[in-house]
This record gives sequence, C-alpha cells and structure tokens, in this order.
Amino acid sequence: LSWAPDFCATAGGNGNANECGIGRHVGFVVHGLWPQDNGGLGPENCGPASPVAAPTVRFALQFYPTASLIQHEWATHGTCSGLSAADYFNAVGQVRSSVQIPVQFTSMTQQTQEGTAQIEGQFAAANSSFPAQAFRATCTQGSLQEVRVCFSKGLTPMACTASAGECSAPGMTILPPR
Repeated sequence: LSWAPDFCATAGGNGNANECGIGRHVGFVVHGLWPQDNGGLGPENCGPASPVAAPTVRFALQFYPTASLIQHEWATHGTCSGLSAADYFNAVGQVRSSVQIPVQFTSMTQQTQEGTAQIEGQFAAANSSFPAQAFRATCTQGSLQEVRVCFSKGLTPMACTASAGECSAPGMTILPPR
C-alpha cells in the first residue's frame, strides 16, 4: 500500500490529478500484488502483457488510482502470477479488502512523526487476525512511502521476511492527504 501524500510530494506525482488533486484526500492506494522471493526481489516482466480489458480496469480502479498504473502493474508483476489479468486483479481486490487501514491514517489532517514500529503496530492492531509481523513500513528520505502487507501464495496473511524491506530511519514524517 503506497502512501499517496508521499508520492504526491514528488515532481512526478504532482501532476497526477486522480491521486494528488487538492481535495481528493487520497491516503493509502494499492501499488501492487507482487510475487516475492523470500531471499530477494521477486520476478518482474515474466512475459508479454496484453492490455488489461476495460471491464477489469473498471473493477481495479477501486483499488488503484489510475488506469495506467493498472496496466503497469499487470505487465510488471501480474504476468508473473500465473493468473489471467481478471483473476490477478480479483486477487488484488481480495487482499486489499482484507486489510483495514488504521483510523490514525484515515482521519489524518496534519503532518506527524512516527517510528517504524509504531506504524507497523497500528496496522497490526487494526488487523488482529493477521500475524503482527505481516506489516512493513518503508520510507524515502525520512517520509512514509508505503506499508507492505505480506500474504502467502494462497493469499492468507503471513509474517514478512527480510526481503519485504523496512525503514531503518528512527522516525518518519507522515504527510497528510491533500
């Protein structure tokens, strides 16, 4: 789950009205469902990617901010899943719907500072049926970038491995949604 305010603070994100427009109040958005190698990075671009069909794009827009990100995620990660595009995005919907966003993030109105363990703990508390170690907060230049949620191949929550990464900064700036 990418934290949109961090993306929107970048030069590349500023022009994205769907995700970054003033008054949109976009917080966490799905960035992807990525096959992960527990010993390192997961596979990417595993085969030719036909464009995702319009009905599947319409379905996936409830989880992704733009159609172009849907097409990118299918080509980069979905093609490695062994699923059709429709089944891949149904899986995205299944796992996204299972994750509750902590109220601290859904009601945020001003910039704040929190530690990695604090953010991960908030997600664990909001998702008590998940292993507490199923969440990994990452950062860029000291700001919250994303919270990675780990699932097994069967799409059940699992503890993240070291390959999921984690922010090593003592604290992170969390920008509020626009």
